[in-house]
Amino acid sequence: MQKFTSYVVLLLFLLCFFQAFSWSQFNQGENYEGSSDLINLEYHMGPVLASAINLYIIWYGQWNPTHQATIRDFLDSLSSSSSVPYPSVADWWDTVRLYTDQTGSNITATISISGEFYDSGYSHGVYLSRLSMQSIIKAAVTSHLRLLPLNPHNGLYLVLTSQDVQVEDFCRAVCGFHYFTFPILVGVTVPYAWVGYSGTQCPGVDGMISVIAHELAEVSSNPLINAWYAGEDPTAPTEIADLCLGLYGSGGGGGYMGKVYKDAWGNGYNVHGVKGRRFLVQWVWNPVKRRCFGPNAMD
Repeated sequence: MQKFTSYVVLLLFLLCFFQAFSWSQFNQGENYEGSSDLINLEYHMGPVLASAINLYIIWYGQWNPTHQATIRDFLDSLSSSSSVPYPSVADWWDTVRLYTDQTGSNITATISISGEFYDSGYSHGVYLSRLSMQSIIKAAVTSHLRLLPLNPHNGLYLVLTSQDVQVEDFCRAVCGFHYFTFPILVGVTVPYAWVGYSGTQCPGVDGMISVIAHELAEVSSNPLINAWYAGEDPTAPTEIADLCLGLYGSGGGGGYMGKVYKDAWGNGYNVHGVKGRRFLVQWVWNPVKRRCFGPNAMD
């Protein structure tokens, strides 16, 4: 990673989510690291992902194995805390876990990579719409290889597109989004998220990690777009990560990411992961503290 990675990651979010549309929208308001009066985050009685999550990755396009390993290690870090120094990715996920459903069940602490599918042949081309993601999921679960099940009980599908794939509004209005599949297209309703690898347009896999974290936090707390969000319009919800866009440490706001750690090469990070990994992951809204929060907070 280059020395200025942390600053470029912040730029990625400001560029990609400033005008984000529909399912993973940022509401062009203020970031609320130290404020509670301006937020009206409400629960709309829908489910959260309270059962242990079986995560199914669809690698769409041609991928660098080194980048894939980094992403896998981040995902494995979400449920691994015992052997990882504080603050860890799992400690960051603890804030997401504060959200509950109407039965009082918290979002799960267990996220397991349960299958991977390689769509290296670009089954739907290199120019994709948002709706294309559902067709890609359908192709993966109906492949003759049967590498991925169609799991409507506790399955979560993560579509990751390679740097040569162009997605509608990508890096102009959105770097990722989440939604749920339509039975008429896929057969059942399952939550899913898409995140694109930005290649030369944005900082690549390092910035992509934080977008993955952003979408996983929101799909877990609002999988059917009827659970946790702010705003009156469910087609354009402001969700728990949208509220903290660009915030990675204490004192953040106004284009400043906040206080983060620096490694020996000057790269910024705020959480530890498995295998000695270090990641820079944006904060999310803490419903108890009523402000943006991460485990690296100084207060």
